[in-house]
Amino acid sequence: MKQNKQIERLLNVQRDVNFSGVVFIKENDGVFEQAFGYANQAEQLKNRPSTRFGIASGAKVFTSAAICRLVEEGKLSFNTRLQQCVDIAFPHFHEDITIHHLLTHTSGIPDYFDEEMMDDFSALWDEKPMYSMREGKDFLPMFQQDPMKFHPGERFHYNNAGYIVLGQIVEAVSGRPFDRFVEEEIFQKVGMDKSGYFELDQLPEQTAHGYIESNRTNQYCIPIKGGADGGVFVTAADVVTFWRSVDKAELFSEKMTEQFLRPRVHVDDTVFYSYSGYTIEREDGSRKHLLVGYDPGVCFRASFEPSSSRVVVVCSNQSEGADEMIEAIK
Repeated sequence: MKQNKQIERLLNVQRDVNFSGVVFIKENDGVFEQAFGYANQAEQLKNRPSTRFGIASGAKVFTSAAICRLVEEGKLSFNTRLQQCVDIAFPHFHEDITIHHLLTHTSGIPDYFDEEMMDDFSALWDEKPMYSMREGKDFLPMFQQDPMKFHPGERFHYNNAGYIVLGQIVEAVSGRPFDRFVEEEIFQKVGMDKSGYFELDQLPEQTAHGYIESNRTNQYCIPIKGGADGGVFVTAADVVTFWRSVDKAELFSEKMTEQFLRPRVHVDDTVFYSYSGYTIEREDGSRKHLLVGYDPGVCFRASFEPSSSRVVVVCSNQSEGADEMIEAIK
């Protein structure tokens, strides 16, 4: 009876905010999974639990995982300097920038979308067409000639460009395109068989269009193809699969798994940043790992608690709604 009332409250919130997407909760042997709204409003095609959603910056965790794979293979270290990794001109970047700084948003490099200065992501494409943004290198002219914001390691400042650079490092060190490396070395290894870096003008079946308002998609508001700083498409179940593989040390060795999950940089109050994303560290020593992603037409939240193996995933193909559903789940 208690569970039925909890689900009823969740459904009431869904109706109140007109949430469109998927909610997936896994704890112990119990699973709750339900889809709402439409993947394609014009065709009235409903979202399903198996629908693929863009997750914006939630994709950074896979870039970090790719770097950790290369470190585990001995091809990099977290202390390797940027200028030792790539043959790309960054004339004003500090020589002390390391992989660690880039992973933890403490590098101090300029950002192509500085969230302290801008709030409209779609405005980036007024002068640079979004349909031209198909590879990580396409973003480099947007920041590579700009001055540093602060000295490496000085403070935390969320930085999309840092992950673009990490994607270039993955390509240079592995000899493979970034998306192919992640798909082969992360997704295929753990069984995320429906996830990928799809182009907006070639979306596969069972993939949700993102909506910025009723019946208007986000196709002209975000890069046509996602990459190292965000934009991958996943199913909610694939996100659960990823965290399960991390928890069981199937993706990395136990030593690397610990490094992947360890809190690194203090952000605010009990929130830290790890190589795996945001981490809440509680007084009892337990942790909750968080993934967050927002773009026009995309709203994503996920959490993983190792102490209970509890995973919560909320994917939405609208600009808002995931936060309200997460609060209802809490």
